[in-house]
Amino acid sequence: MPLEERDAAYLWEILQACDAIDRFVFGKSIDQYMKDELLQAGVERKIEIVGEASRKISDTFKKDNPGIPWKSIIAQRNVMVHDYGQIKHDRVWGLTQKHIPELKAQLQPLLPPLPPQLDL
Repeated sequence: MPLEERDAAYLWEILQACDAIDRFVFGKSIDQYMKDELLQAGVERKIEIVGEASRKISDTFKKDNPGIPWKSIIAQRNVMVHDYGQIKHDRVWGLTQKHIPELKAQLQPLLPPLPPQLDL
């Protein structure tokens, strides 16, 4: 089944946010992360974007790709947005080390090639 254009756009948005998270935490330790409020805020924002874009992906695509934990991704976004006072930074760090790389690996084979850039 061909990928809907809007699903492709959301998948690229998710991948870009995951790539940003990887860049943010590259070479950092959990101790550095726990002491860096700006780093925490950047990672949390990108996790929110991953969850929001995941929420907007079509039900058909989600059903066709049940190995991706859509509900958990969306639930994590909801915690970040609505229960931000309850964020457990050690768990967020764990997401950056395990779940974000796993998600990227799951999404990359599903992504269509980017369209050629338009010269404006």
